[in-house]
Amino acid sequence: MLNLSVLLEDGARNQPERDAVVFGDLRLNYTLVDMLANQVANLLVAKGIGRGDRVAIACPNLPYFPFVYFGALKAGAVVVPLNVLLTPREIEYHLRDSGAKALFAFTGTAELPLGERAWKAFTAVEECAVYIDLPPVAGATESAIEGAQTFWAALEGQPGTFDTVRTEADDTAVIIYTSGTTGQPKGAQLSHNNLLFNAVACDGLFGRSPTDHDVFLAVLPLFHIFGQTTMMNLGFYRHGTIVLQARFEGDETLTLMEREGVTIFAGVPTMYWGLLNAKGEHDLDAITSALTTAVSGGSPLPAEVTKQIKEKFGVDILEGYGLSETSPVVSFNNPRKLSRTGSIGVPIWGVEMMLVDEDFAAVEGVGTGEIAVRGHCVMKGYHERPDINEQVIRNGWFRTGDIARRDEDGFYFIIDRSKDMIIRGGYNVYPRELEEVLMTHPGVSLCAVVGVAHETHGEEIKAYVIRADGSQTTEQELIDWSKEELAAYKYPRIVEFLDALPMTATGKILKRELR
Repeated sequence: MLNLSVLLEDGARNQPERDAVVFGDLRLNYTLVDMLANQVANLLVAKGIGRGDRVAIACPNLPYFPFVYFGALKAGAVVVPLNVLLTPREIEYHLRDSGAKALFAFTGTAELPLGERAWKAFTAVEECAVYIDLPPVAGATESAIEGAQTFWAALEGQPGTFDTVRTEADDTAVIIYTSGTTGQPKGAQLSHNNLLFNAVACDGLFGRSPTDHDVFLAVLPLFHIFGQTTMMNLGFYRHGTIVLQARFEGDETLTLMEREGVTIFAGVPTMYWGLLNAKGEHDLDAITSALTTAVSGGSPLPAEVTKQIKEKFGVDILEGYGLSETSPVVSFNNPRKLSRTGSIGVPIWGVEMMLVDEDFAAVEGVGTGEIAVRGHCVMKGYHERPDINEQVIRNGWFRTGDIARRDEDGFYFIIDRSKDMIIRGGYNVYPRELEEVLMTHPGVSLCAVVGVAHETHGEEIKAYVIRADGSQTTEQELIDWSKEELAAYKYPRIVEFLDALPMTATGKILKRELR
């Protein structure tokens, strides 16, 4: 028996009065967070939702996230975190594909009308029978969405204790959606064992506070596996305090680090750039005296940023590598061993890496090849995608699609990421998905999407388009239309019209020429 909710339950047993979650002026101890998760579990069981059923949550970094996450796990259900930037069409797809029976969705704001989008998607999916509104005001019982029940009204009368369902280690705990390199997004099935072992492995890599009470700043989205494992799950494993920030803003982040005595911070490269360029006045001595560990992932970190962070905050940024399909951490630059600037490090404990060619044969020595991974971190497979699973997993080895080289000491260096994948501000953007959507526009005859270098986002999304006959569609019109059809981090910011696209003799678009 293994249930990932043990991370929270163990903290409640051993540090019941310690702050588990901090958000703004709200401070919730382990006892209270565990009690609310128990109420969620009781609510789900009362609604007929239990072991193996999927429960979706669309919520930024608010205290609701751990309540629902661990409550669903306690009930034996599978958590399906959704990106809060998804459109109604995209949310509907995720609900249908996962077979979700319940959806917990944040009401949202004027800038992020998440509730409207989620409710529209929910009403279109008959199989999803339970909708719970997560209001912006704690304790609110009136929903802003007609026909919806608020979280607090739903919990009323639910017991604060619950006998956690006895799930097995290999049962699916979380389904994380990732587009991969082709087609529609696919759900990576991560087991209780996958997620627990990855958190434990990270525990051995991240430094500790001398007081043995770590404070984690969770600004990485918890709906993304990077933040979920390295901030929330590891934070609870250590019985630490998790400070939630709903959206990164350099000055606000530094203020939280100063106020809360943050010891561990993880971010994507653009966040570190934002910390360096924050304009407010801050007590750097207070920040640097507490901060023990800074971790970066998602895209390559410029050496100059690493240098400046060291100079300003007194910590070395530790770089690693991982994917949604690997829980996520695969390799890391261990601070207690030799590291390599620009490298993604070496495999973490319990994980193997190798380079393979197109036929899945091992590439020996320091050659170049596709990274393949085997170990406790590798997903069970994509949800209901047996054909794709056969292509990417063989004898336990998962093909990542990322091309790398290996030096003589065994350190890996990324050369190209997931073939045509774009990494914009730490988010993975897969051109194939965008191209399929763009092709539905009546003014588009053919298109190709690529990433182009960008100073702050790493890469920006550019679409090369051949207009349909007679079309007068402009760049701005196509961009505005894309905003309505795609999540905010996905739509192209640059459109260039061409009379023809470069192609091979077999009709394959030569994206390397477009780049």
